Amino acid sequence: MADAPVKLFSRDFKLAALRRMLAGENVSALARELGVRRKYLYQWRERYRAGGPDALRTRGRPTKAEVLAIRAHGSRSAPDEVVAVGEPAPSDELSKAERRIAELERKVGQQQVELDFFQQALRQVRETRRPTGAPGATASTWSSKR
Repeated sequence: MADAPVKLFSRDFKLAALRRMLAGENVSALARELGVRRKYLYQWRERYRAGGPDALRTRGRPTKAEVLAIRAHGSRSAPDEVVAVGEPAPSDELSKAERRIAELERKVGQQQVELDFFQQALRQVRETRRPTGAPGATASTWSSKR
């Protein structure tokens, strides 16, 4: 079984495909029309989001300058965040602020999960306690001393 020839796509081709994808076209239909796998369209989008148009290379290992440029822009993982093709990448301060906001939102979410857990645990403890007759009565839970 012979391997299929490798298709090379120019940066302009990729940018044009991304424009159409970000404009809301059906990704499956776009991939079929262009003769590209859907996964490549998504990879190109993520690379563009991470490093702008310079991250859309043709083939081969990225140069050190390209790797540094991609790292400088940082990876933006917000699914609803779309950068229009042709616009400049956001500033470093904006991306740092967005990362900090995402980090704080994760912490708040984690704290909410912990709060819910402890409220449920407290509710269960209150339900299993033995009722006491009056103030100064015996403890409502068993003593750990034997």
